[in-house]
Amino acid sequence: MPIEIAGDVLALLMLAAFAAGFVDSIAGGGGLITVPALMIAGINPVAALATNKVQGLFGAGMAAFNYARAGHVNLRRQLPAALVSGAAAGVGAWLASSLPVDVIRLGLPVLLIAVAAFFAFRPGLDDIDREQRISPTVFMFTLVPFVGFYDGLLGPGTGAFFMLGFVALGGYGILKATAHTKLLNFASNVGAVLVFATTAKPLWITGLCMGAAQMAGAYVGSRLAMSIGSRVIKPVLVIASTGMALKLIADAMGL
Repeated sequence: MPIEIAGDVLALLMLAAFAAGFVDSIAGGGGLITVPALMIAGINPVAALATNKVQGLFGAGMAAFNYARAGHVNLRRQLPAALVSGAAAGVGAWLASSLPVDVIRLGLPVLLIAVAAFFAFRPGLDDIDREQRISPTVFMFTLVPFVGFYDGLLGPGTGAFFMLGFVALGGYGILKATAHTKLLNFASNVGAVLVFATTAKPLWITGLCMGAAQMAGAYVGSRLAMSIGSRVIKPVLVIASTGMALKLIADAMGL
């Protein structure tokens, strides 16, 4: 088995992956932790993004399985939407090198702050379902491919954007929205990985090792979310979205 990076560095990356899996299983935003960690380890940006997708799909998969096993989501019913998410992410990853992603990146902090504000200040958001604004079919063919495409193209905030859609448009309670987000996020990671495997050079051994740590973090995080519900999901989502926005602003300013 080829050695891609030093063992002590890999151990630190696995620790970062555990933390990312914990946060991502609750509110999304795990890439805010793992992508900078991979780049600090000396991995070039393109390979870092590709490797991040490899390890991220394990955490999302574990969280989706955990929520489904507890009865918070029916994975079979959600499979068509997952396929749409994965296909859209594959297209996004394929076009990542040819679209003006810097322009898109500049607008992301505004969107992420808006997501944080929605969950922080909107009254009455809890684990109780509310009125559905659009049908599941319309949701599947509008918001799902849009967010999936974005995940393949860039990625930060994908879980938060899916969450916002499920709550604001689908009428889901916070916990149910979190549970349904995970399979779509897993599928978008798979779609992006399939493309990045041919267009980029992910570090497979590093990604798989980090993926194991992601699974452990996602298991702990999803169990906590199911035991406490919106009381933990809302603050983590607000903090993660705000943190991603500040990180993107700092990157844009060269700080």
